[in-house]
Amino acid sequence: MTLLRDEDLTAAFDHASRSYDTLVAANPGYHAHLRRSVRRLGLPGHGAGLRLLDLGCGTGASTAALRSVLPAARITAVDASAGMLARAADKPWASGVTFVHTPAERLAEAGVSGPFDAVFAGYLFRNLSDPDTVLAAVRGLLRPGGRLAVHEYTLSGRRADRAVWTAVCRGIVQPTATLLGDGGLYRHLWRSVVDFDTAGRFADRLRAAGFEHVRALPLPGWQTGITHTFVARRAEDAR
Repeated sequence: MTLLRDEDLTAAFDHASRSYDTLVAANPGYHAHLRRSVRRLGLPGHGAGLRLLDLGCGTGASTAALRSVLPAARITAVDASAGMLARAADKPWASGVTFVHTPAERLAEAGVSGPFDAVFAGYLFRNLSDPDTVLAAVRGLLRPGGRLAVHEYTLSGRRADRAVWTAVCRGIVQPTATLLGDGGLYRHLWRSVVDFDTAGRFADRLRAAGFEHVRALPLPGWQTGITHTFVARRAEDAR
């Protein structure tokens, strides 16, 4: 199977936006796992005075997780899919949340500028055609010492974890998505995980991009060995 090209993937997410929340709600622990990854940023208090970038916000699940854990922070949430972003923006939000329609590769063109205290990216990097360029841009948007959390499907490298991922996708997710008219997207999403970095390789990718204190932390439940939180920091400027 060939992965969808950038423009086709964006169109597929636009189409899937109407049923996306229903599908992810059926995933045990989906929202709790996002909140856990936000907490792993280790940011102080309720986020008062902090600027956060929610990169690839989709329909707003990651935005809600950030808001739940850090309710006083200011959040800029971006996504390449107009359909997904519209669903996110239509939800009730307290002040301090701004939505921007732009691909992750074009943040500067869309007027997204730092410094941010932290960047959160949920289920994004495996769908990018050039993740290293985006990581470089993210590093540039962070303040010195700023924190990054990447919440991503990244297999451990064990055959058993790949088998579980494939069984869940083929046995549950893809048949349901096909009934909703989004089978092509979810076949892409299955393959994007299989073809992407293992957890160890993605941690190495972060280090190569200039991040420090990189850790790959597993998530609990059936996704252990399948989904990880990667936490890292931009180095402090030399004095």
